[in-house]
Amino acid sequence: MSPIAVGGPALFIGSDTPCVALVRPMIDPAQPAVKEAAERAGVTPEEFAGPSDQWQLIADRTDGEGREIALNELSDEAAGAFAQRLLAAIADPEAEFTEVLTVAAHDVLRIDGRPAGEGFAFLASVVPPPSEGTPLLEVEIGPSSIADLRAELEQFRRSLG
Repeated sequence: MSPIAVGGPALFIGSDTPCVALVRPMIDPAQPAVKEAAERAGVTPEEFAGPSDQWQLIADRTDGEGREIALNELSDEAAGAFAQRLLAAIADPEAEFTEVLTVAAHDVLRIDGRPAGEGFAFLASVVPPPSEGTPLLEVEIGPSSIADLRAELEQFRRSLG
């Protein structure tokens, strides 16, 4: 079976592990691999592909600890505004900053950036909703170049259309 292609907007801070990612995965139910997998699962390709309008916050640390939080109430506009604030924050390569992503009156992600070499290092604090009963997860993310960060943020904003 060929691999299933997953598209959709995705913002990654960090590379591989450790990282945090804000994603809205989209799977095309017309893909042959999706049709085949759906048939095996006994569901329609649309059911197998699932909804493509649900944002997720994913965090992963090098020690294996991680979190995945569904952000059903996050809009594309709010995700884009968060990226825009991060883009503005990295404009001054010598300034520390804090940016927060709030969803449904709950701060789910706080990014603290600090200058590091030719870019920034980050402390990402992921705060699951109280209803999940899981604790805050902090992820230390090593230095990323300003050029790479800018490219990632601009690509993310473009992907939102």
